Amino acid sequence: MKILLLAGDGIGPEIMAEAEKVIAALALPVMLDRALVGGAAYQAVGHPLPRETLAKAKAADAILFGAVGDPRFDAVERHLRPEQAILGLRSELGLFANLRPAKLFPGLEGSSALRPEIASAIDLLIVRELNGDVYFGEKGTRKTASGEREGYDVMSYSESEVRRIAHVAFRAAQGRRKRLCSVDKANVLETSQLWRDVVIEVAEDYPDVELSHMYVDNAAMQLVRNPGQFDVVVTGNLFGDILSDQASMCVGSIGLLASASLGEGTRGLYEPIHGSAPDIAGKGIANPLAMILSLAMLLRHSGDDEANAARIESAVARVLADGCRGADLGGNMGTAALGDAVVAALTN
Repeated sequence: MKILLLAGDGIGPEIMAEAEKVIAALALPVMLDRALVGGAAYQAVGHPLPRETLAKAKAADAILFGAVGDPRFDAVERHLRPEQAILGLRSELGLFANLRPAKLFPGLEGSSALRPEIASAIDLLIVRELNGDVYFGEKGTRKTASGEREGYDVMSYSESEVRRIAHVAFRAAQGRRKRLCSVDKANVLETSQLWRDVVIEVAEDYPDVELSHMYVDNAAMQLVRNPGQFDVVVTGNLFGDILSDQASMCVGSIGLLASASLGEGTRGLYEPIHGSAPDIAGKGIANPLAMILSLAMLLRHSGDDEANAARIESAVARVLADGCRGADLGGNMGTAALGDAVVAALTN
């Protein structure tokens, strides 16, 4: 299997180094390649997603992605900002389904913002559509009749876009506890009404899965009130972006959540959801566990290697159960030390 490593910006290179330690410790039969992306690429060649990087991504079986985002480039044209690299990769590679699991590791009940008895019940998967919604709709600025500046971003979904993400979510639910909650805002948005109608149609193909619907504002409330009620959640790009970050804080730290972006085949892009964290970059205190867990998702979904994926997840759980904590969880272990602890748990 050929894996492209895209470390990116901020803490990306630091946490990627720890994932590489795990690859070496497992002696995985993979070929590694590297390329520039994000602000690092813009600084080097003037574009956040160079043609060479995109070509390597298309040639790879899987992409392990660190993070993009650099405040030094906030003033450049929007299409050249570092964050456009990840949007471009998702679009060019046809990666329309984002899987974001959220589960509380034993021993972290006190780290959640929720009461321990509520937090301990969290075990859910958010399936977020990636290639539609306001992120990819028509957008721009214009002048109104009164001369005011007005910004606009068009939210839209086609029937086929909703149908394909719904199938992904129903299949995921079949492999878990067979419950799927579709989150929308159908009471006020035509886009959401179409979303709900199509999801109901797709449900006919999955009679073994219990389907429910929830408005996004209620879903946000329920995630902190009773998160244990959720098994698989499917939703659009904007709502999924918000709800998955909220879920991360329910399990103790955004530094613990991995994600997979998948298309029709086995190729996928795998990344932690926390971003580039430029405020702590270079300090050696970033939590690498989400990056390492992203590697586990890569092996499971693109490498068909459930055994090593489970080994990595078990090692991370053991490290946390042993009390290893980074700054994000109130501890004092640095990035390299946490990576070393996972490697030790894998090899002992």
